[in-house]
Amino acid sequence: MSQILEPGMFVRNPRQPDWGLGQVQSVVGPKVTVNFEEAGKVVVDTRVVDLDWQPGL
Repeated sequence: MSQILEPGMFVRNPRQPDWGLGQVQSVVGPKVTVNFEEAGKVVVDTRVVDLDWQPGL
């Protein structure tokens, strides 16, 4: 999943829906830093969590 993510894209964490919408800040290998509306900046390991990409946002 991290291969298709780029800074600026919007995602959601299906395991943490209360975090709200997040914007990708950086991608380094499988680790993606996302700034979520309700959780702030979080580093997500995409080997463990598949982020849901939100096209068109």
